Amino acid sequence: MSPTLIDHFQNPRNVGQFEPPAITVEASNPVCGDILRLSVLVDDGRVKDARYKVRGCAASIAAGSVLTELVIGRTGPELRGITRDQVDEAVGGLSNESKHAAALCVDAVRALAARLV
Repeated sequence: MSPTLIDHFQNPRNVGQFEPPAITVEASNPVCGDILRLSVLVDDGRVKDARYKVRGCAASIAAGSVLTELVIGRTGPELRGITRDQVDEAVGGLSNESKHAAALCVDAVRALAARLV
């Protein structure tokens, strides 16, 4: 595990959930059972703040933490540009067994981007 992944796992950023009118989406991986809930506040079409909750492995917890940092400040079209590789790189690299964490994050971002029209 990378030092960045360990740091985000041990000291996750932006944990929690906003109340409506925040936009909240959920993504899950039926194979491993991980669930990610992403909640954002939007102002003028741009994500102003983000929170997350994860039920899953250390990689998913760390990736969710990194994801909140990646989405803040972005618009719907910019969110669509977030890739698994970007999440993987932002967390300092995921092992092959943990790549599902980046996929989970991208699934949540796609669901969020669809709501920001």
